[in-house]
Amino acid sequence: MEERMDTVYPYLVEAAAEAARVAAGVGPDRLDAPSGCGEWDVRTLVNHWVVYSSHGLEHRARRLQLPGELTGRDFTADADWATQYAAQLDRAVTAWAAPEVWDGDIDLGFARQPASEVAALIWAELVLHGWDVAHATGQEFRVSDGAAALLLHVVEKNAAIYRQYEGFAEPVEVAAGASVYERALAGSGRDPVPVRS
Repeated sequence: MEERMDTVYPYLVEAAAEAARVAAGVGPDRLDAPSGCGEWDVRTLVNHWVVYSSHGLEHRARRLQLPGELTGRDFTADADWATQYAAQLDRAVTAWAAPEVWDGDIDLGFARQPASEVAALIWAELVLHGWDVAHATGQEFRVSDGAAALLLHVVEKNAAIYRQYEGFAEPVEVAAGASVYERALAGSGRDPVPVRS
């Protein structure tokens, strides 16, 4: 599978809508609960998810660096953070809607990488951390079969480098009949067990 606009963008649209739905389901009483992502509580996880999967997604499309004021912000301090996140996701998706945005490389600060690969990586972060948020708050992050296949591809392609920088935990063993989505989650170090109620 090759990362291109036609193989990634439709799933970006899909995942953004699903992320907005999951964010709207995060009650304020859950923000201080454990997230299941190391020592992070749900608030820390949500802030990471919001800044990199929406603001970061738009900034990469526009070839801009994320300002420190965003990376250090507590988005959940605003009661309507989920609504703001949904609006920012819309802006990010729109920024990637132009075919020319997918051409060339993006300067990541430490390396240059093809724009299409950067889009796929941020999309995977949107989905994986969306799953984390959903899992921590008794929800489900739903993906289509096509999105699951793309996620597995991106995870398998990048797992070694992510583990090197502690972005992924060690892979989790799954049953032989596990779905493609479950295999992708497991490959990223997540245990694809049913969500907690």
